[in-house]
Amino acid sequence: MYDVSTRKRALALVSQGRSLNSVSRETGISRAAISFWRARLEPLPRMVAPPPGPPADEVSYSYLPGLYLGDGCISGHPRSNGYYLRIACADAWPGLINACEAAMRAINPSHNACRVQAQGYVSVVGDFAHWPYLFPQHGPGKKHERRIVLAPWQQAIVDTHPWEFIRGLIHSDGCRITNWTEKTINGERKRYEYPRYFFTNVSDDIRRLFTDTCDKLGVEWTYCARNGNPFNISVAKKASVALMDAHVGPKY
Repeated sequence: MYDVSTRKRALALVSQGRSLNSVSRETGISRAAISFWRARLEPLPRMVAPPPGPPADEVSYSYLPGLYLGDGCISGHPRSNGYYLRIACADAWPGLINACEAAMRAINPSHNACRVQAQGYVSVVGDFAHWPYLFPQHGPGKKHERRIVLAPWQQAIVDTHPWEFIRGLIHSDGCRITNWTEKTINGERKRYEYPRYFFTNVSDDIRRLFTDTCDKLGVEWTYCARNGNPFNISVAKKASVALMDAHVGPKY
């Protein structure tokens, strides 16, 4: 285990153009540890100018942050000025995988995206120098342990295309299910079924992004606490479910 000052000193030496081997010999820190810090934990400043502005394809972009906030991450490329955006999509939803890849290609000027198969899921991966600018929510640590807010330009896109944002959030951390209940009417026990949407996320900020957007769309929602934790948002009112069905629908 190394403290922050040791890590910063090693990275400062690397930033001077020193090789990993020479820094390792001087500091006594393993080459693998220095390489990991450089690539993942504290990437060196990258000489990349910010993009000229928000992405032109606002519809695709509004969908992609919803996926990223639930199942995405950004990491630096250790040997270039680029970054990887990775979004994990379950094998059970091939339509979601296709939609994710299409949106990533639409946002990336090189139209670069690929699929990496893992056990039970596919990582859709895009290589692009400007992912951190397009997703300023990127940062160290888990999303629910840091502040998550949309930049003003992101909020403007979401306000213009709110259903795409909701669809991305549902596709990452939501579902459409069929609930049922039984009632006794005139002495006869009857079973009733009704559709319902759930959105579940540990981050208070990400749940708030979902509920604030629902409020603007007229979608009624309630908290559905489990074990005392209000991590679940339920949409069960008939009119609101109909709105969700018209614009989001079940995963496929």
